[in-house]
Parts: sequence; C-alpha cells; structure tokens
Amino acid sequence: MKLLLFFTITTFVWLLYVPTSQSTNLAQNICEYIAVDDKGRLRKLLKSNRLKLRKVFKDTYCNNDNLLIFAARKNANEIGQLLIKKLPKDVVANDLENLAALSPELTELAKARIN
Repeated sequence: MKLLLFFTITTFVWLLYVPTSQSTNLAQNICEYIAVDDKGRLRKLLKSNRLKLRKVFKDTYCNNDNLLIFAARKNANEIGQLLIKKLPKDVVANDLENLAALSPELTELAKARIN
C-alpha cells in the first residue's frame, strides 16, 4: 500500500513539473533568428511551437529592447517588415519614434501601416 502511494505521488509530481529552460531557449532562438535576419527559421520556430507573433512580442525582449527595435538595431529588415505587418497598429505607432532613429526603411513601412 505504501509503495502504491509513493508511486502515485511521484507520478503526480512528475506530471506537474514544467521545465523553464524551454521558454528561455525559445526566447534565445527568437533573438538569434532576428539578429541574423532569418525570417524562414523564425516562422518555422513559431509554427512548430504553436505560437503567434503578437503573443511572443509582449513578453520577449532581446538586449532589453522589444523585437521590433532589436530588429531595427540589427538591420534585420525582412524580420522588421514581418513584425510591422503582423503587429497591431497601436503597437507599431508606439515604437515609431524609436524606429525612426534606427531604420529609415522600417520607419517608412511603419508610417504606411499606421495610415
């Protein structure tokens, strides 16, 4: 009886355990793909983990910048364009001033998206 109780508790604890390293790895991979401007691999990563760009954008930061500003700093124009197209207009409008100082190309695209 004690052995059965031990296995039941052990199994229950094991099922509740969620490793945190997966989310850290995911954020690190997203930042790496943005840094090298690899839109295909970023899309594949998001799709394989069943994530939406809008959801990831809120909680993921690369070098203390949000994903759009980080893409502009790294001259990742393909990913920057993808972010501008997929994010809500108000989010793009909030980052427009910072974006203008970093990337004129992405700034023009953001202005066109907002209007």
